Amino acid sequence: MAKVRWGRWGAGVAIAVLAGAAYLAWWPVPIAPVAWSAPAAPGYQGVHAPNQRLAGLRMIDLKGEIGPEHIALGKDGRLYTTVLSGNILRMNPDGTDQQVFANTGGRVLGFDFDAAGNLVAADAVKGLLSIAPDGKVSLLTDQVAPGDPIRYADGVVVAQSGKMYLSDASTRFAPRDWGGTFEASVLDILEQASTGRVLEYDPATRATRVVARGISFANGVALSQDEKSLFVNETGKYRVWKIAVDANGLDIGSAQPGPQARVLLDNLPGYPDNLMRGRDGRIWLGFAKPRGAAIDNMAGKPWLRSLTLRLPRALWPIPKPYGHVIAFTDEGQVVADLQDPAGAYPETTAITETADRLYVQSLHAHGLGWLPRDVLKAP
Repeated sequence: MAKVRWGRWGAGVAIAVLAGAAYLAWWPVPIAPVAWSAPAAPGYQGVHAPNQRLAGLRMIDLKGEIGPEHIALGKDGRLYTTVLSGNILRMNPDGTDQQVFANTGGRVLGFDFDAAGNLVAADAVKGLLSIAPDGKVSLLTDQVAPGDPIRYADGVVVAQSGKMYLSDASTRFAPRDWGGTFEASVLDILEQASTGRVLEYDPATRATRVVARGISFANGVALSQDEKSLFVNETGKYRVWKIAVDANGLDIGSAQPGPQARVLLDNLPGYPDNLMRGRDGRIWLGFAKPRGAAIDNMAGKPWLRSLTLRLPRALWPIPKPYGHVIAFTDEGQVVADLQDPAGAYPETTAITETADRLYVQSLHAHGLGWLPRDVLKAP
């Protein structure tokens, strides 16, 4: 009798093991991973040597709002920030007199102001929006052409000419379809199909065109001081591109992208997120997460990345928090590096620099962190 019970129990275990193996091997996943060669992670050394200069942030209470992902000082002297709820908050620079300026019904990840004082927003759900000083929201563009939608508007910058340059992070995974901006970004970076692109919207003609494509999660965007070049974060491949604004449909994913594009910063120690023009020629860049050996080791193993998505989310190889922002020049020289190895302020996506403060952008923080600008004078 015991042998019969053991035999039935053993058969049940074998069936469960086979079912589990079949699930891990063949259960459908939404990505079609592409093999690529990840450079050996540089670690924290040289200009990125570990420090504590970002630790001990002072905090502004956002009254229950989460994720001050992008921050800018308006022409009215007020501070504006986007949050997870879809609200755009407006406040005094010290955080007092907080108001809801507008709600887009989506998730604004980047914005800038045009010459008329309108807030131009890259909304990951809605597309490129214009928000008038009275808070009225209007759509500028949500497609490049009929049948070619902007799926993941991320960063945007307005040139003096009035033209607007925005990143469409992924033409594969729209946040509205995949559970949000973070979830869609994970899918895109795991897949490595490099479908991100940089777009130009001309309000004079209402035309949208592709400046460059072939980017592994196109993220933050900034203009050079002479406005002849765009800086674009390629989050999925740990680098920053410098691309001519007059490029047209340039495929930077090709082996020879040509003279209109070059890698300005390569093999960075984390996932570069936003870009913000600061003072004295600085451009601020934030790292949402540090590099992870597990992810880099899967670069040439597409099947392993598919298997990862079949695991519970708690087992996904998402790196631990690590606060890190840097500043660089138009020529690619790193001139500031601020870190908090404890990662107390999650997903430090960039710095907004004013005359006396450094405001720290974050995708998931429950407050708005800041430091006195004097920290830049510290050794």
